[in-house]
Amino acid sequence: MSFSISRGEPFPLATFLDVVERAVVATLFGLFVFRLFSAFLAERNPVYLAMVVSEGLVVLFILIRRTAKVVSLRPGDWLLAFGATAAPLCVVPAGAAPLLPNVACGLIVIAGVLFQIYAKLTLRRNFGIIAANRGVTTAGPYRLVRHPMYAAYMISWTGFFLASPTPWNAAVYGFAFVCQIARLMAEERLLNEDAAYRRFVAAVPYRLLPGVF
Repeated sequence: MSFSISRGEPFPLATFLDVVERAVVATLFGLFVFRLFSAFLAERNPVYLAMVVSEGLVVLFILIRRTAKVVSLRPGDWLLAFGATAAPLCVVPAGAAPLLPNVACGLIVIAGVLFQIYAKLTLRRNFGIIAANRGVTTAGPYRLVRHPMYAAYMISWTGFFLASPTPWNAAVYGFAFVCQIARLMAEERLLNEDAAYRRFVAAVPYRLLPGVF
């Protein structure tokens, strides 16, 4: 079987990889949602409930999403995607003194989670983890920046770190931030092969933060 790792490959290899990605992500986030819901039942913390909804949407949309027209076959793109996705799950709540009042940290986390939900409900069946082309979404928060879901996760990560500023959490989030930036650049490299995405880039010039990047 021959394929181009620079452009991705449609069937049948892309279909097999699509199934693998769905299984891994659904399992990983399904377990995470179970832990979050258990924590909510024990503590009645509304942040946990909001995260249950947000990450539960990941499980739903990864299972019902469209099959990709093109999917990256670069091993590095897969490692970046799973690194950015899995690393933040390794942070640990700690007793360290927060850098901001707990209420402020919680509000930042909630703001990020609500923005995640908005982005996911807009993306719906185009949702994915690995760099792929499932169609170009231009509605909702995608009118502001090209990667609103990643921006939303970074907001939540910042709020959590401000609440638990330990060296371990700093290392985990530092790694996640690097992976996330490299991941979106990998996605854009693949998507820029699509004329519809190039028109989207012309209309929405910023990736994560309007006026900055």
